[in-house]
Parts: sequence; C-alpha cells; structure tokens
Amino acid sequence: MMSLTVVSLPQRYKRLLQAMTLAVAVVYMTLLLYQSAYGYPGLQLQPQSQLDGNEPAATTTQQLQQQQLHSLPPTQSVAASASASSPPASASSLPASSPVAAAAVATPITPSLIIRKDIHSFNFSDIEVSERPAATLLTELARRSRNGELLHDLSQRAVTATPQPPTTELDDIFISVKTTKNYHDTRLALIIKTWFQLARDQTWFFTDTDDHYYQEKTKGHLINTKCSQGHFRKALCCKMSAELDIFLESGKKWFCHFDDDNYVNVPRLVKLLDEYSPSVDWYLGKPSISSPLEIHLDNKNTTTNKKITFWFATGGAGFCLSRALTLKMLPIAGGGKFISIGDKIRFPDDVTMGFIIEHLLKVPLTVVDNFHSHLEPMELIRSDTFQDQVSFSYAHMKNQWNVIKVDGFDLKADPKRFYSLHCQLFPYFSFCPPR
Repeated sequence: MMSLTVVSLPQRYKRLLQAMTLAVAVVYMTLLLYQSAYGYPGLQLQPQSQLDGNEPAATTTQQLQQQQLHSLPPTQSVAASASASSPPASASSLPASSPVAAAAVATPITPSLIIRKDIHSFNFSDIEVSERPAATLLTELARRSRNGELLHDLSQRAVTATPQPPTTELDDIFISVKTTKNYHDTRLALIIKTWFQLARDQTWFFTDTDDHYYQEKTKGHLINTKCSQGHFRKALCCKMSAELDIFLESGKKWFCHFDDDNYVNVPRLVKLLDEYSPSVDWYLGKPSISSPLEIHLDNKNTTTNKKITFWFATGGAGFCLSRALTLKMLPIAGGGKFISIGDKIRFPDDVTMGFIIEHLLKVPLTVVDNFHSHLEPMELIRSDTFQDQVSFSYAHMKNQWNVIKVDGFDLKADPKRFYSLHCQLFPYFSFCPPR
C-alpha cells in the first residue's frame, strides 16, 4: 500500500503541471487574440505591409496625420506632408489636454519627405519617403497653407520652365542723393517739394553740414557725412563712400544714387528694377562718353605703366546697383576703402565706381537710356515719353537753361521745370494748377 502511494505522487504532480501549462497557454493565446482584435490603449498597430524591416509601428499621431492628409486637396496634402521635414515642435508648446500633445510626449514620429531639387522638371508624383525627424500634426497644420503656396509656385515654374523674377517694391530701394551746404536752399528744397514726397521713407540726402531745418523737412533723412564741402574728387568720393556703407547696413535690395539736380520718376524707377533680380550682379546706368574711358594706373613708373579701359555710369544721370553686386564690393570698397581707390586712380566718384565694378569685379555696365544727365540736351526728350523716363536733370549753360520742354508754370517761377514736370506726371499735388 505504501509503495502504491509513492508511485502515484509523481503522476499527480505531472498532471498538475500539465494543467497549469495548458492554463498559461490558454491565457497567453487569449491575450494575443485580444491584442490583435482591440490593441493596447493609446496605440494602434500599423499593417505589416507598411512596415520596413525593424521600423517601429506608427503612433496615434501618425495615424492622425495620415487621416488629415487624406482629407486635404492634392496640393495641400503634399504641402502638409512636406512640413514634416521641419524640426518637431516642443510638446510643452501644445495644450496639456490635447490628445496630439499626449501622443507626442509618449512616442515621437519619424516619417519625412525628400523632394527632388530639379525645379525645372518638378513632378509632384516623384516623391520618395525616407526616415528623418518630422514635425507634429499641430505644426504641420499650422504650416500647410504656406507650404502649399511654395509648392504651387514650384509647380508653376515647372510648367513654364523659367523661374519667376523677384518682385521689387519701393521699400526695397535705397535712394541716395548727394548734395552740399550751398545747394540746400535751392536744389534740395526743390526735390523735397516734388519727387521726394513719393519716396520719403526710402530717400536719404548726403551732405557736408548739419542743417536742422532740412533735417526736420526730411524727417531725419539728412546725413552729415563730415566730408569736405565743394565739387572736387576727394569730397565726392568721400560722400559716395558714405552712401555705399550706409546702404550695405540698410539691408535693402537696390542702391540707387542720384545727384541733387536730378528729378527721379519714382514709379518708373520701381518698374525698372522689377525687371532685374537683386540677387544677380547688376550695374544699371548710362555713360556720358561715347567710348570707354582709358586710364593709366601708374604714371610715375613707365615700366609698369598699365593702360586699362572701362565704362562708367555718370553720377549726373543716376545709377543703380543690385545688392549682390554691392556685397562683392564690400571687401574692396567698403569701410572707407572707396576713398583710397579714388585717390589711387585720381578720378571722381562715378568713375571710381565704374573702375571697381567693371575693371576689378569684371561686371559690365548695363546701359539704361531712361537715365538722363545735364550733359545731354534735355529738350530732345519728347513730352509723350516723360512717363517712361527714370531721371531728368537741368543746367545753366551759356546764359540759358538746359531743361526739358514742358507746359506748366511760368519760366520765371519754374526755370528748372521741375514743378511743371512733376505736375504733368502727378497732377493731384496741391500746388499743381487745375486741369
């Protein structure tokens, strides 16, 4: 009897072990079936066909992104996806109660987009998916409109196969006018009453003395360069150097220089510059000579005496430089170096400018016939083309005025014809006679 009991004990333990194993297996299978059917709270499994190797399953945030993208129009859907390449937004910036915020804190997402950089053959269907940190849904939705506009622009460029030129507005232009103390009450006053009123925030006057009256009239746009008074080379180069340096600090797209005997047709100037890109090297103006200027760099030593030729835009008609070009000039002529170059070649400011741009930087002058100086006969400019001209000028030569022919004020009241020209172009000014 004792032996039978001893023999039956291992069998009982064996049966008990088998029963426990079966119970564990049943529980395990039940959990697997439950997980497969319902998943874990806050987590949804991505279909295996969408996974690549050891790529982690997508989170609730990613599922929300996919749902949102499917609900958008095609262009905005691509735009919202493209925003995933931006840095992820901080979870602290999201509302604590937001389910997106909770998911972002729990498990960050990682899908992103790589878009082809060949803009001219851009195809929205040619988008590859790779792994890279992505933005949250909130950031994505906030930026989708802007990205949609950018991608739409890319698509338009792809259709036309030519990049759209940048838009230039008045506030993109830095207009500088060189003057001197002796001309404040004559030339400067005439400009302030006429075309300056069309570009008060964009126009700056560079002079050689303090003048509180005109400082107030220009709302602080009168700059005392501390340069010498007079119309000689060193004084002219000193003021041009100041103009260039202050423009570089302004961050504007275009630098346009004019003299104090120029009338500037502001709307036409803006329209002209809108035809060019400020990110390309542009030297716009008109020469006052019929052939390139020839100079010798070293007249003292005949063995090294080098003759060079170059064009230059006359400052008397005005000229414009793109920001891209002035940035290349910065290490050569910035910080007062412009004056040193003028001293070396012994020529005034506009010639020095042409020497730097055409000879040193090898950027050719682009001739714009719509700039005019007093060195050309103003009467030859037809009145029906006034709207198309950028600048006008005047001068008193041989006991008569070299001015444009325009109807308007009496010659004694307006000998330089600036008031008459201004009223023909912009008749709504208060001092203009009724038409």
